[in-house]
Amino acid sequence: MGWLWGSGKDENSESSNTDPFKDLDPSLREFLQKESPVKYNTSEDPLPGPSTTTPSQSSPAYSEASTQTSGTPNANPAFPGVASKSAYPDGRYAHLWSTYTPLSDIEDASKTDQEKLLDVLNGFKDRKAQIGRAAIENCADEQWAVSECYRSGKITDRLRLCHAENRSFERCYNMQARFLKALGYLSTYDRPPEVDEQIQMHADTLYHRMLDQERLAKEAKDAGLPIPTFPSLISSTKSTGDTASAKMLPATGPASEIPLPQELQDLKPEVKAQFRERLKGLSSEEREIEEKAMVMEIAAGETVGKQIGQIYAETGKAKQLRKEQGKETFGDKISSLFGW
Repeated sequence: MGWLWGSGKDENSESSNTDPFKDLDPSLREFLQKESPVKYNTSEDPLPGPSTTTPSQSSPAYSEASTQTSGTPNANPAFPGVASKSAYPDGRYAHLWSTYTPLSDIEDASKTDQEKLLDVLNGFKDRKAQIGRAAIENCADEQWAVSECYRSGKITDRLRLCHAENRSFERCYNMQARFLKALGYLSTYDRPPEVDEQIQMHADTLYHRMLDQERLAKEAKDAGLPIPTFPSLISSTKSTGDTASAKMLPATGPASEIPLPQELQDLKPEVKAQFRERLKGLSSEEREIEEKAMVMEIAAGETVGKQIGQIYAETGKAKQLRKEQGKETFGDKISSLFGW
């Protein structure tokens, strides 16, 4: 009575009913068998199961692309033969991803010299702004204490505008910014965000270590005990007892008499005067951190100068090449007149 249900085939033809490609064109069937992420077992052209199949065995196009892309800088070490930018690490469409160029690379190649200069300068400015944001994040507890003082603090504290809390927050912010600069946070090198986070966390650790050292030195001084020696927060040298006791003393005298590090001796007199003014009134420990921060600022500025000089050098080479080929533009002639 199978005819009542419209079944004109016997039970032995069940395998043909499970073939999803049976009614397709042969060329389309072959393409789907190569490129489909799901492999079907058919009666005419059985394919191996996923447990025994590798991308190189099931796709001839993948094998060919693997041979071409293996050994190239874009190869993915986790999946040899697969481009690192590929969205399919199992090897699908590897012959297309092997020639893929990210949009950011295309935009960088089409930027003008002015846009490249703006990128360098804006990157330096953004890094300075990021130092302020990172310092505020590290001083979240001190900032919260100021807010709580204004909201529910004592009447006497609020009448004094929460002077102690504001002073603690201001010092935390300034010292955190100095630590960040001293640790190289201002550098404009392209680096992953994880590195910036590690620098920020290390700056916060050094600041709280400095507070602990000041507290222990004050307690020893009040008790009439010898001042303990502490390792330097920035360099690897250890401070002596006399140096540790002087850490709480600010730098006195005219700013012109404050010594500068050796790395800052070759600067212009007006720049050195500005740096000496920044060191005035700081304790020896704070002065050490500020000096390191100033050295790193100069190093970051030199890096930016080298990047700008490299852009100008590349521009000069391109302009000279156009002049030799007889393709000098009107802008090239104008810039030559002004010595650009």
